[in-house]
Amino acid sequence: MENKKVRLRFAPSPTGPLHIGGVRTALYNYLFAKHHGGDFLLRIEDTDQTRYVPGAEEYIIESLKWCGITIDEGVSVGGKHEPYRQSERKEQGVYKKYAEQLIASGHAYYAFDTTEELDAIRERLSKAKDKPFQYNSITRQTLKNSLTLPEDEVKRRLENNEPYVIRLKVPRNEEIRLHDIIRGWVVVHSSQVDDKVLLKSDGMPTYHLAHIVDDILMEITHAVRGEEWLPSAPAHLLIYRYLGWEDAMPKYAHLPLLLKPDGNGKLSKRDGDKLGFPVFPLEWKDPASGEISSGYREQGYFPEAMINIIALLGWNPGHNTEMMSMEELIAQFSFEKVSKSGAKFDPDKAKWFNQQYLRKKDDKELAKEFLTDLNKRGFNPDEIYVENVCRLIKEKAHFIKEFWNLGSFFFIAPDKYDEEVIKKKWNENAKTAIAKASADFDKIENWNAPELEKSFKQSCESEGVNPGSVMQVFRVCLSGLGGGPVLWEMAELLGKQEVLKRLQAAIERIK
Repeated sequence: MENKKVRLRFAPSPTGPLHIGGVRTALYNYLFAKHHGGDFLLRIEDTDQTRYVPGAEEYIIESLKWCGITIDEGVSVGGKHEPYRQSERKEQGVYKKYAEQLIASGHAYYAFDTTEELDAIRERLSKAKDKPFQYNSITRQTLKNSLTLPEDEVKRRLENNEPYVIRLKVPRNEEIRLHDIIRGWVVVHSSQVDDKVLLKSDGMPTYHLAHIVDDILMEITHAVRGEEWLPSAPAHLLIYRYLGWEDAMPKYAHLPLLLKPDGNGKLSKRDGDKLGFPVFPLEWKDPASGEISSGYREQGYFPEAMINIIALLGWNPGHNTEMMSMEELIAQFSFEKVSKSGAKFDPDKAKWFNQQYLRKKDDKELAKEFLTDLNKRGFNPDEIYVENVCRLIKEKAHFIKEFWNLGSFFFIAPDKYDEEVIKKKWNENAKTAIAKASADFDKIENWNAPELEKSFKQSCESEGVNPGSVMQVFRVCLSGLGGGPVLWEMAELLGKQEVLKRLQAAIERIK
């Protein structure tokens, strides 16, 4: 095992959009695989055909691609273990022989109970306020299966093609010990483990059998999944053992839950809708209802910011540096530093991360995207000018989509002025100082930020006005806003003629 090439898989079900909890599972698999020079596989676990949602598989693939998680082998890229969809593997007869092998060795059995019969038992126990029904080592003795029915009746039922499922025969009184990379030793008594269905009546394997067969055949070395699978892990260990694969089984890691912002319960789509943040990487349109759920990409998040956020939800690198590239995450990742307890999702922190990445972006790259928005609004400005606008306003933004609200005045003169600032600071002194500054600006030949600042201060002082008392009014005259980018650089970029025109308009309009 130790000398094997490290191979990890992300194996989602195509039952809807990929939740960011699923993205985190994929990311941790990917980081660990790459840290050890291994492979990252994508397998689609579509054994539950009743829950299959059209478009979900394509959505998963596109999401991973947007996040920068590269698939080495699997659905969409192929590989030596094709096919990578479990429904296709079922058609090839991959799973049934292993279920029958377990029956032959006495570790599984045929169960002929109908869904209606089992539902009736559940209802009866519920009405009696008894503990919930479990098909296990005790209850199976009273039910219709190959352990209780005469051998000839079992044979007759099978020959008549009566519907059946194949169940795991869990031992009655045994301690099951499983080692988890994150949680250490997990010890469960077999009386707590139910007889899992391995093969359904339609011949489709359940997750319990299929993922084990596939992990062995695909040479998976580490199986990483959410903690909701921890109660099933003892049964999975038994299946490995009974198939003679215990020594080859992958090492397990069960990840903590992603929690709501208040920490009370698992993060859901409903929480995102209610609190106004996405829980999916990309926008998703439900093919049945037509309902649209927002995505991080469409909300304006950078994929590298989202990956950085998600990596730190449950994993602590052991230092205070929060901003880490994919390469840095790969270099530092290990499951030993993953927490056992759930991680709260903080939407404000997510926005902060995006802001940090936006500030680091090249102005040319930002300008390209902002220009698309400007063109849609009917503006066709010079690219270098837009780059300079981006340089000045990006410090205040969380997203590129906020650039227009923060910097529209760079493209269109204000037609209204911040009422609060005008009410507090506009008076005869201010008006006189602005008029004098405007006249002096007209004489400046070398139009740059330091010259403008120097000239403005001299103009105010010559009128006996404190420059600090009118600086915000000057800003409002140029932009209409009481705050914004560095004032003198803003004035420099607007240009001499535009600044003079706006100052004149403000003196005439503001009463």
